[in-house]
Amino acid sequence: MRIGPHCDAVCANITSSTGSVIAWVSEIRDLCVYFSRFRRFKRSIDHAKRSFYKAANSVYGKIGRIASEEVTLQLVKSKCIPILLYGL
Repeated sequence: MRIGPHCDAVCANITSSTGSVIAWVSEIRDLCVYFSRFRRFKRSIDHAKRSFYKAANSVYGKIGRIASEEVTLQLVKSKCIPILLYGL
């Protein structure tokens, strides 16, 4: 993956010492934070949003309409918001 003004340039393949080709990718992951190929340094938050919605849906699926709104919001705040904010 390349970041900078030449991020769209076609590059030669990189081969390892065993002869296998290392693929060029447009996105990499490091500690659950995704970085995208772009002219400037850019993080992708699509995966974080997807994980947040999965966690929020699972919380709501378990408690449904049984718990009060305050309890639901507190659970979302304590369990789901950290997933969304990690790495930002």
